[in-house]
Amino acid sequence: MNYITGFDRKQAVLIPETIDQLIDKDNAVRFIDLFVSSLDVVSFGFRDLRLNKNGRPPFHPKDLLKLYIYGYLNKIRSSRALEKESKRNIELIWLMKGLVPDHNTISNFRRDNPKAIKKVFRATVNMAKNLDLIGGILLAGDGTKLRAQNSKKNNYNQKKIDRHIAYIENKLEEYCKALETADGDTKEKIQAKIDKQNKHKKQYRAIEKELIETGEKQVSSSDPDSRQLVIRGVVTEVCYNVQSTVDAENNLPIDYDVTNNNDKQAMTSMVENAIEIVGNNTFDAVFDKGYYTAQQIHNSQKLGVTTHVCIPNPAANAPDKAYNLSEFIHNKSTDTYKCPAGATLQTNGNWYQKKSYRVKQYKTPNCKYCPVKSSCTKSKSQRIIERHEFAEALEINKKNIAKNPEIYAQRQAIVEHPFGTIKRQWGFDHIITKKSIKRASADVGFIFIAYNLTRIMNIIGITKLMKIVTSFWTTILIFLASLSPPNQYKHQNSIFS
Repeated sequence: MNYITGFDRKQAVLIPETIDQLIDKDNAVRFIDLFVSSLDVVSFGFRDLRLNKNGRPPFHPKDLLKLYIYGYLNKIRSSRALEKESKRNIELIWLMKGLVPDHNTISNFRRDNPKAIKKVFRATVNMAKNLDLIGGILLAGDGTKLRAQNSKKNNYNQKKIDRHIAYIENKLEEYCKALETADGDTKEKIQAKIDKQNKHKKQYRAIEKELIETGEKQVSSSDPDSRQLVIRGVVTEVCYNVQSTVDAENNLPIDYDVTNNNDKQAMTSMVENAIEIVGNNTFDAVFDKGYYTAQQIHNSQKLGVTTHVCIPNPAANAPDKAYNLSEFIHNKSTDTYKCPAGATLQTNGNWYQKKSYRVKQYKTPNCKYCPVKSSCTKSKSQRIIERHEFAEALEINKKNIAKNPEIYAQRQAIVEHPFGTIKRQWGFDHIITKKSIKRASADVGFIFIAYNLTRIMNIIGITKLMKIVTSFWTTILIFLASLSPPNQYKHQNSIFS
């Protein structure tokens, strides 16, 4: 039986192929090359390594940027793995023109340029806008947790420190009693254990001091900016919370931010950035109940945005649900409430300060003698209704959801699409960098750059996309050439800006 066989490795080749011939015309690596080549990396804030006049000439930032984008598109994030691939991967050899940066150079580039990397992400968003892939009509925001390079064991709070120190104190007491009756080698072994426990105690006291001095509730030793956050139910993980705003037209993220907090205070800044990016404030903004904070909803509505934030279940209900707070009707003109039993609750007009907001209180003397009081409240005196200073914003949000329930129903399909692809399909469920939130932001930035470029290539098609971008770029170059001499490092206009 005959089999397909390869070439003879020792056979001389008279007409060798070029590297370019080995790369298909519709290969994504060609688009990466075109995309990065048109970026003005100096204005983006990438360190201009040409200023280094000593020693060996540096690598151009564009070459390192191409290397990283290719890596993230192909699920390769490690600097050592990228170094290895640039020696043996024919696509990377073509893209890098045979350059092989060492892993330290590769790693330092990501470490030193988190802000510039975000501007590259914005370039992918601008490209999508110019290709009419972003609608700017319906946007969804959400956060997802990416595990940090810090174990739970190396994350501490005061309760955990107290527990460890109590354990050490018990051990020391046990060893000291044993030391009184020990002699010889046994005494030396016990003393060594005592010294070890005292060393650990000193370490925990140092961490406790750090907590007191910084005012933080927890501290991580491997990645100081990471925090132990709830990821679902009662399950926690030491991680970062990545906030993202996604346009509904093609499920393209238009913004991201890496935080170490929960979702409560993130909505306003996400909406402000979205207005700047899409160029209007007339869109509908959809968020889940993790963002249900009255002031944040109020701020977003003041910006002109229509909010659809999921309303969580009330923390406390009346004994009979017919007398829940939602059944009390507020009269804006008289600033009173009408209870389900028909009584009018009035306020003295004073504001009462809560932890982070103010409320007015409404009550009626009729409550004490009301025949349905036991169904309305468990209080022995009377029912008191508190109205939040931003209650009107919450009421508007409630009406928005009731009027257009189909808008909120789209939330998961919009914003979970990028997160699902990134975490489940690509396996990017953790941060590969450590030691600061800025480094984590650089890693996340490349993830979102890779996602947007992948989506754009899948929607438009690489061949068609290459023709569009090449045609646009040729027109711009001709126009610039008529104005001033060409500059190999700086391009003022691009489809990516």
